Amino acid sequence: MNVLAPETVSLVDPELYATGDPHPVWRWMRDHDPVRRHEAGEYPAFWSVTRYEDVRTVYQDAKVFSSAQGILLRPRSHGRDPGGGRTLALTDPPRHKALRSLVADWFTTRSVRALEDAMRGAVRQVVTRAAGLGTCDFVTDVAARLPLYVICRLMGVPDHEQEMLFALTSRAFGAGEPEVRSVAHQEIMAYFVELMYRRMDRPEDDLVSALVNGEVDGELLTEEDILLNCDNLLVGGTENVRLAVAGGMKTFLDRPDAWERLRADRGLMPTAVEEVLRWTSSATHIMRTVTEPVMLRDRPLEAGDRVVLWTPSANRDERRFADPDLFDIARRPNRHLALGAGTHFCLGAMMTRTEMRILFTELLDSVRSIEQTGPAVPLSSIVVNGLESLPVRITAK
Repeated sequence: MNVLAPETVSLVDPELYATGDPHPVWRWMRDHDPVRRHEAGEYPAFWSVTRYEDVRTVYQDAKVFSSAQGILLRPRSHGRDPGGGRTLALTDPPRHKALRSLVADWFTTRSVRALEDAMRGAVRQVVTRAAGLGTCDFVTDVAARLPLYVICRLMGVPDHEQEMLFALTSRAFGAGEPEVRSVAHQEIMAYFVELMYRRMDRPEDDLVSALVNGEVDGELLTEEDILLNCDNLLVGGTENVRLAVAGGMKTFLDRPDAWERLRADRGLMPTAVEEVLRWTSSATHIMRTVTEPVMLRDRPLEAGDRVVLWTPSANRDERRFADPDLFDIARRPNRHLALGAGTHFCLGAMMTRTEMRILFTELLDSVRSIEQTGPAVPLSSIVVNGLESLPVRITAK
C-alpha cells in the first residue's frame, strides 16, 4: 500500500485488515501524530495511540485509563458492552483483582506444567488427524484445537462434549455470516447455563465451579456474571493461541529458513515463541476510557474520552525494537505488548507460551513437511489480527 497518511484510509474499516496493510498508516502516525484524534462516525470519537511507550503508559495506569466501560470499539448503535464492570477483562481494581483471584490458581506455572503431558498427547492427536486429511485448514484443524482442549479441560467440559463445543466456537468466532455467529454464540451460552447449574449441584475442581462458588466483596456472583465470565475465559483461552500459531505458521511458510533454523536449534524455541507473539500481535486494538483529565504526550484528554491502543503498531515501533519489520526468532530483548501489561497482563500468558511451544515442537518432531496449498485468507476484523483460513498439506514422518 502506497498511502502513508491516515486521511485516505480508515483504521476502523475491516477491509483494511482483510485486503490491505495498516502498518504504513501506523508508521506515519507513530512519526507524525502518535496520539491522534478520530472524530465520531459509525464508532464514537476516540484517540489513536500507536507508539510503544504511550501504549505501555496507558496499560499500566488502570486508575486513569479504565477497562470497565469496555475494551473494544463498538458501533454507537450497539450501546454499552454488557460485560462492562462484570468480567475479568472489563473490570478495574479492586474488583478485577478479586475476580482474578477466583481463577488464578489454574494458570500458575505449577498448574500449567501439570498439564504439559496431556497437551502433548492432544497435539499428537491433532497433528495425526490433520496429516490424515490430505489437505486441511491449519487454522481450524490445527491451531484452534489445542487451546480449546485446554480451556475445556480447565472449565470442566466433559471429553464427550468438547467436539460439540469446538464446532460451536468455530462458527461463533469465525468470519461467517453475523446471523450464524450470533446463533452459535447463543448456543455456547446455553451450554454454559447448563454446565453452571450442574456445578451448583455438584461442584468439581474446575473454573466454572470456582466462579459458581466464589465470592467477591462477600457476595456470590450473579448467574449472569458467571456466564459472562465463562464467555470471557473461553474467548481469552482460545483466541491468542489460535491466531498466534496460525499467523506464526504462515510466517514460517513464507520464511522457510527460519523454520529450518528452529528445527536445527531447539534452544531458540523460547525466543521464537516471543517473536511469533510480537509479529502476529493478535489483538488489533484494545480500548480504555479516561476517568479524569490527563495529558498523554502533548494531548489533553478529558474524562470520558476513549483511547484506542493499536497493539501491532506498538510492537513494530522503531523506537523500541531494532529492525522491527524483521522476523527474528533469536530476538533479544523482546518485551512486546502482545499479552498486554500492568493490571490486565494476560492471566493465561504462561499457558499461551506453553501451548505454542508444545505445538511448534510437535510439528517439528513429527512432520516431514507443511506445504501451503492455497491463498491464506486474513480475517476482516478491527478487533483481532490473524487468519480466517490457511490451507495446507501436512506430511507426517
